[in-house]
Amino acid sequence: MKEADKQRASGIFEGMTSIRAVLAAIEAGESDRRIVRILFDETRARARGRELSYLKAMSCKYGFPLEPAAPEVIGDMALGTTHGGLLLEATERTIPPLTADAVRRDLPEKPFFAMLEGIEDPYNFGYAIRSLYAAGVDAVVLSPRNWMSAAGVVCRASAGASERCRMYLAESAACAAVMRELGVKIVCCDMDNSVSMYDADLTRPIFLAVGGEKRGLSRELLSAADTVIRLDYGRDFPAALSAASAATIAGYEVFRQNREV
Repeated sequence: MKEADKQRASGIFEGMTSIRAVLAAIEAGESDRRIVRILFDETRARARGRELSYLKAMSCKYGFPLEPAAPEVIGDMALGTTHGGLLLEATERTIPPLTADAVRRDLPEKPFFAMLEGIEDPYNFGYAIRSLYAAGVDAVVLSPRNWMSAAGVVCRASAGASERCRMYLAESAACAAVMRELGVKIVCCDMDNSVSMYDADLTRPIFLAVGGEKRGLSRELLSAADTVIRLDYGRDFPAALSAASAATIAGYEVFRQNREV
């Protein structure tokens, strides 16, 4: 039952890294979440004094309760075991629709977008967001059916990056149309009719689409691609890399080709 629970909709964020990310996103105006409460393990209060002082200041600033709780209460609410006795409960985050006007208003002149399609696990989704954010992605485009419903799991897997990363919602065809309007290169990761990632032009502005290992990318995105890239292997290997690994490698090649030297 616990394994199934990990993929259910949840607004519980576990551990100090996730809690700091939620608070930082709210403070920076990157998220409209409202914090319902923060719970802390009453038996660890002395050991976590510095963090609790910070959380108390934030509770005064934003008007949410900071509540002691028995360890078994926190254990029952948490999905994982690495929470360190700290849980944050929050409302949903609004993710706006992708439009050309929103992009021109919110993002730099030559943005780096990414889209993750068909990832079947919230942990892999979080790992991919973590790598893309570190590689400098400006925004992630999500399909209406996405893993942000399991925001706490995604936040923990992404080390908080999912809360700090700008996100938009769009179906594949609508996303491609906006990229065309903005003059952004559409680059898809796939095998058919592809070129090596290391021979492709991945300079900004760029939209990078990565699909899950089983389902891959939608026809709408592949048919709209300016370039289809593949990730070459160092030996014969019949299996696909995980979506998180593919996103990491491709994201950092985008970063490499756009470094200021």
